[in-house]
Amino acid sequence: MMILVTGGAGFIGSAVCRYLVRDLGHSVVNVDKLTYAGNLETLKEIEDSPNYNFEQVDICDRAELDRIFAKYQPQGVMHLAAESHVDRSITGAGEFIQTNIVGTFHMLEAARAHYQSLDEAGQAAFRFLHVSTDEVYGSLGAEGLFHETTAYDPSSPYSASKASADHLANAWVETYGLPVVISNCSNNYGPYHLPEKLIPLMILNALDGEPLPVYGDGSNVRDWLFVDDHAKALFTIMSKGRIGEKYNVGGRNERTNLEVVERICTILDELRPKNSPYNEQITYVTDRPGHDARYAIDATKLEDELGWRAEEDFESGIKKTIAWYLDNEWWWAPLRAHAAERKGVLKK
Repeated sequence: MMILVTGGAGFIGSAVCRYLVRDLGHSVVNVDKLTYAGNLETLKEIEDSPNYNFEQVDICDRAELDRIFAKYQPQGVMHLAAESHVDRSITGAGEFIQTNIVGTFHMLEAARAHYQSLDEAGQAAFRFLHVSTDEVYGSLGAEGLFHETTAYDPSSPYSASKASADHLANAWVETYGLPVVISNCSNNYGPYHLPEKLIPLMILNALDGEPLPVYGDGSNVRDWLFVDDHAKALFTIMSKGRIGEKYNVGGRNERTNLEVVERICTILDELRPKNSPYNEQITYVTDRPGHDARYAIDATKLEDELGWRAEEDFESGIKKTIAWYLDNEWWWAPLRAHAAERKGVLKK
């Protein structure tokens, strides 16, 4: 199967590319603009594979998308390309509007043109997976879970742009009959995660003896999903999901931000001990605007209908993640100079 993956040099996208090429033996064309979040070093283990191809292209460039569809004739599209860092969206929303909304429009239109050029058998086999986030649902209280039927209530420029893209994807099913499925996932973590994100930032700041900045009082809750589990879920949804449906992907691993940071400190105390406990480096900083209190995903539909199960719980996944960062300084060290601080506090 030839699969077009957008954003394949990013954190989740690279995990998808590695899984498709290395584990499943599919052919992939990775379409990535290579912004700050794209890093071809994440793909070194498959870069020489005969069934892996890379195209440095902006998804807002329709002519280039048409060229890629014509050249590779993909049977599936996994659309992950997005500006995804909430903190950055607070201080620079424009790029999020362009990539996440306008870029998704161009992807849907290029896929529609390709789909209409296929014969009946080709159309029957073609699928377009639009990859989204649980943040489109807004914030939960102390109880309850996000379901596929939960009303959208985005709080940040990032989540609003992803909600807009989801609505476009739905409209292209209803209006044009494009065979689209949508996934909405919880917070991902694992190897090759950009060092400005919460978990890698805390690991690397701890190792460098720097403060571990926690927003507010650290009580915000997220449901954590190991990135390799997510990659497997995405292929399952693209290949088996019902057209026009959406599937929530979650790890059933709710933790407060403070609990996450404290667990990282405890594991580092065991794996890389120093004279004082790492938790002494925890500091509390001004909360970011629009910081949702709690996210939690109900993945029952994906589990029961398509048979996917997360293989890692938070304890096993966070240990694997920390061990990877300890062993792979070659990857993260060049990126550290650009990711030493949280970026979501508005400057006065």
